[in-house]
Amino acid sequence: MTSPEDFTKISSTFVRHRNCLLLTGQFTPIYTDHYLHLIDQGIRYPEDLDQMLKDSIAVLTLHLVARPWAETIAWTANLRAPRINLFVTGSSTEEYITGRIFTEDIREPDRNFFYSQTTTPISSEPRLSTLEVDGRDPLHWVAQYYEQSEQRPARAFRLDDENFALIAAQPDADLDWLAQLDSEQISKIDENEQTHLLETRRFRFHCGCTLEKILPILGSWREKPDELFATASTITVQCPRCAASYKITRDMI
Repeated sequence: MTSPEDFTKISSTFVRHRNCLLLTGQFTPIYTDHYLHLIDQGIRYPEDLDQMLKDSIAVLTLHLVARPWAETIAWTANLRAPRINLFVTGSSTEEYITGRIFTEDIREPDRNFFYSQTTTPISSEPRLSTLEVDGRDPLHWVAQYYEQSEQRPARAFRLDDENFALIAAQPDADLDWLAQLDSEQISKIDENEQTHLLETRRFRFHCGCTLEKILPILGSWREKPDELFATASTITVQCPRCAASYKITRDMI
């Protein structure tokens, strides 16, 4: 059973006369559940990677609210030096956001790549975008993603007290105004601009994985369990979305 305190509320606001869409949220509830999940699973990411994951969770959540309700979106960043895969995914209709970091068995690319996959109930094929990104800052990635894949400018901001903001151009936007914004102006935008609240959506850190959902991943090993288990009676399988661990025995396959 979840309570309202488990959710982060995201506000979608139209900035009048500037023709920009502003998404804002305070992410402490999501971050709290993220850390409870890591503790429960015995996972400890290096501080810089954990911050990168948290930033990615925040900006994807904001991006989801800038998009239609029915979309489920997954972002993967394949980074080099040191090589990692950072994965986040979320859905407005299911009100969840989750993610993890892969640090083992990662192919190191010669450049940093960012992949976005969007699925909807009415489309049989996901929509895919791939771009090369600079640096290791997720807020910078989202600006590059909007420029290339959304074909409009957008900027993301870290604010005080685990607040984040994403502002994206709409048709006939004031692009000069958008380009010169800083975090202080964003935090005081209601004081200096005419704004109109369009909607709010809520999200929580949640994956929904279960043993029953994980087992089909191992279906191809059903006829060759000795290759999978070797001499072990059990193996541990991680959820590819949140890194939760599940013990699997031979008779489960």
